Amino acid sequence: MQQVPIIMPQLGESIAEARIVNFLIKIGDEVAMDQDVIEVETNKATMNVSSPGPGRVTKLIAKLNESYPVGAILAYIEVSAEEAERLGLGQQPPSAELNSDQAAENGAKFMETERQPSVEPTVRGLPVPAYAAGASYMSPRMKARMHELGLHAADLAGIAGSGAAGRVTIQDFEKFIANLEKHELHDASTMRVAVADAMRRSWTRPLATVGRPVNVDAMIAHRKVSRPKAGPSLYVLRALALTLAENSAPAGRLVGNKIVLPPAIDLGFAVEAEEGVLVPVLRNADKRALSELIGPYDELVELARERRLPNDATGGSIATVSYFGNFGLTWATPIPLPEQTLVVGMGSSRRVPHWSVEKGQFVPIMQADLTLSFDHRVMDGGGAARVLARVATLLQTPEKL
Repeated sequence: MQQVPIIMPQLGESIAEARIVNFLIKIGDEVAMDQDVIEVETNKATMNVSSPGPGRVTKLIAKLNESYPVGAILAYIEVSAEEAERLGLGQQPPSAELNSDQAAENGAKFMETERQPSVEPTVRGLPVPAYAAGASYMSPRMKARMHELGLHAADLAGIAGSGAAGRVTIQDFEKFIANLEKHELHDASTMRVAVADAMRRSWTRPLATVGRPVNVDAMIAHRKVSRPKAGPSLYVLRALALTLAENSAPAGRLVGNKIVLPPAIDLGFAVEAEEGVLVPVLRNADKRALSELIGPYDELVELARERRLPNDATGGSIATVSYFGNFGLTWATPIPLPEQTLVVGMGSSRRVPHWSVEKGQFVPIMQADLTLSFDHRVMDGGGAARVLARVATLLQTPEKL
């Protein structure tokens, strides 16, 4: 005689796990081939698991009201050697499952730290197995457990699921939480958590980025003779403000089937602060000349670095300007804030050859790249290109900004 497992079958294309709601057999019962032996419940329906062949029930692995992934061993039946050979199945050890007490203990430990480190690699050179689908589908029970711990789907990106098609099951999740205790944990700062939450919400939209070069010789020359001096970010901010004042539709937000146009040209600008980035806001940037914005801009930069921004200097902006050239970057794809549709970036300037039609030869110019990341639901590539082109054109006459 040989032990053969009763395995949780694939109960539907999107079903990764099912909950045991009733045992139709008990240890010692004789069962026939394809006899219903266990009643299970998915998020869609109640179904039955059948016996793979005739035999006698010897062990029940699964427990009532517990969820098990597709492929998990639920019970064992004893069959003849001939029947086992016909089925192509052999004895398999019971799968180790986490009980509810272990799950609660793991959750309690994790909630004390509220922080997870990076996942240990399971394949050389890769953070997760190449075949893992990740948490693309989550059962209601798993969603409830994640909500209990204050987690999001993005937090589970490094888990290799054991369910159907590599989906993450509740058992995978609980083992992942338990495994975190083997790593060094420390609390994320309030700033880091806030930035992470904003970027996660931003990324729920289809975002795209376009870019183009811009000659910054005129801007550099204007800055040299100006007192006080405006930084590159403020030049771009003022050019963007005038562009949106001419047509504010690119900064509109899509809510349902309505485009919500901005009531004012209030623009933010990114300032690196300890543990994250703050975005102070210059109100009505289209109605104040560049020279009038320098003082308020410099003051907000200092307040942001000290993390002492007043409430009226944050929130409510319709777009952001990010100057990443001070990090030596020439190109980047910043992400617009959740309440915004677009963000304009500028990289560091560099000297490049440029063909001069007037001189009939190449001449050196200072050139930087402008980028525009935007919500593709509101604007397409052509519209984004026109916005950038207008900003670039305005930067050629900085004395008019």
